[in-house]
Amino acid sequence: MNEGYIYPEFEIIRDPHKCTNCRACEKQCSYGVHQYDETLKMMIADNTKCVDCQRCVSICPTKALQIGRSQNHLRENANYSESLIHEIYKQSETGGVLLSSMGNPNKTKNYFDHMLINASQVTNPPIDSLREPMETRVFLGKKANDIKRDKDGKLITKMAPQLMLETPIMFAGMSYGAISLNAHKALAEAARQLGIFYNTGEGGLHEELKGYTDNTIVQVASGRFGVYKDFLYAGAAIEIKMGQGAKPGVGGHLPGTKTIGDVSRTRMIPEGSDAISPAPHHDIYSIEDLRQLVYSLKEATGYTRPVIVKVAAVHNISAIASGIARSGADIIAIDGYKGGTGAAPTRIRDNVGIPIELALAAVDQRLREEGIRGNVSIVVSGSIRSSADVVKAIALGADAVYIGTTALLALGCHLCRDCKSGKCNWGIATQNPELAKRLNPKIGTERLVNLVTAWTREIKEILGGMGINSIEALKGNRLMLRGYDLNDAELRILGIKHAGE
Repeated sequence: MNEGYIYPEFEIIRDPHKCTNCRACEKQCSYGVHQYDETLKMMIADNTKCVDCQRCVSICPTKALQIGRSQNHLRENANYSESLIHEIYKQSETGGVLLSSMGNPNKTKNYFDHMLINASQVTNPPIDSLREPMETRVFLGKKANDIKRDKDGKLITKMAPQLMLETPIMFAGMSYGAISLNAHKALAEAARQLGIFYNTGEGGLHEELKGYTDNTIVQVASGRFGVYKDFLYAGAAIEIKMGQGAKPGVGGHLPGTKTIGDVSRTRMIPEGSDAISPAPHHDIYSIEDLRQLVYSLKEATGYTRPVIVKVAAVHNISAIASGIARSGADIIAIDGYKGGTGAAPTRIRDNVGIPIELALAAVDQRLREEGIRGNVSIVVSGSIRSSADVVKAIALGADAVYIGTTALLALGCHLCRDCKSGKCNWGIATQNPELAKRLNPKIGTERLVNLVTAWTREIKEILGGMGINSIEALKGNRLMLRGYDLNDAELRILGIKHAGE
């Protein structure tokens, strides 16, 4: 048995009456699925190469193409699914670790889908969000826990550095190298127009994006790629990446095939070399070590930038967050186990970590009980898919959210889950210049702005329906949520009542 005997997962369905042999599909497919057969005088397809990216379907001028799932299936049972059998075949053939892209697709419980939002009716009337002011602006950073006065009795109003967002949504860290420069340009410009922030990820900052300082979060990961003093000053905030939801406890790896040209220069490593971020930061083995890095970064930037610490949602996340809140960090970013990435070990992606909803609720409750909730803001990520998810996350205690996969979908991603190959037909997860130019950053910007603008309008409507006129009044207000089809332990951790109570 070898991998070649696995029947293709997808099949190209071509209507011979519509196909004009224009060969557009052949030119557009980086995987080599389509080709013109000179003998048959017709287009043919190699189904074994198809990843269902839908590029050929989208560009076919006569709509002659469809991609369907194969009707050939292995005999499976409740213990061995067809996908698991295929994975065993692959590993027995190659001896390699399975890699997957773009988050966990398995049918596990999504807690956002098991929470309902309360609405006002008679006793607490709703607010007309179209005619009355609704405040979606949020400030991220350390807040004072009490009122302080100087020796003359005057109020001390100076605060730690804050990030001001016009709406509680930011673009998550996705590195240059993992995604194209055009994708980064679209994210950066959209962030500027929306009054929010985008995150560089761990790949450094391309010189063409240094004009977006006021809307950029620069990331310091274990590999320290592209990190130097000017890089730190190029962002409005600095994020220390300790972990991510798609692969907690695992480092990053950008293959040498992607470390070319501007990517190698931006990351400050030799062209063609693998960019490997170790699993741990080799100077951080305790909260005290983390505190040292936090204050080193603050010293390097003259205490003008808030520092974010990003961690994966794991089982002792509330204790970890408590330590981070005491480390001097201004913001904690927590990434749930459904978070996406360009490439993650499949077994870790599917089995390590906990859902962001449970992690968020546990962290918010712990920090409140310890009286240090004001020490840090909380940003969460990991399958934030809609404005309703944003509202539910804030009601559970978040100050704002990161969106990653959803932002890529707005840019045209079709979730073909083959980012690791670098052959992205939509010009997003690639460094191939011919493919990358397929993503027009101006169009990408417009689509991202439209998405976040639409979500913000929906958030205002939902807030109005609850009789609330500001995001701040919703934060941690779990009385506005009700659960269904959840057990007592889940309801207790989430801190919400069951529907009907």
